[in-house]
Amino acid sequence: MTQIIIEAGPFTFEAKLETELAPETCKAFAKAMPYESQLVHVRWSGEGVWIPLGDHDFGVGYENHTSHPAPGQFILYPGGISETEILLAYGGVDFSSKMGQLAGNHFITITSNQDKLFELGNKVLWEGAQTIRFRLA
Repeated sequence: MTQIIIEAGPFTFEAKLETELAPETCKAFAKAMPYESQLVHVRWSGEGVWIPLGDHDFGVGYENHTSHPAPGQFILYPGGISETEILLAYGGVDFSSKMGQLAGNHFITITSNQDKLFELGNKVLWEGAQTIRFRLA
């Protein structure tokens, strides 16, 4: 199990890469770490925040994909009918875009401070984009 640290806004979370369930996605993302971007609130999907990645290609297809990630799960949508993105569920999510329902690869699970997820989501919703950083533990 590969442990990572995620700093999102004022919060720090420990997490694990889901290397057994999504090996190719985890391998591609691990190559990009340390990784820093901005979290914005989702538009269509419910209680989630996302990192829009445009046409970035991680070189992965679907594996361990879902449209309904649980709170604390990150999914990577590899692109196709909508732009590439990474989404973090902090509550109920039905992963969608203006093109319709999507599915993304569940590849990271938060393992600490899950009680802070809703605060993070509301901070992004009401205060705007927040910096997010991923690094190996």
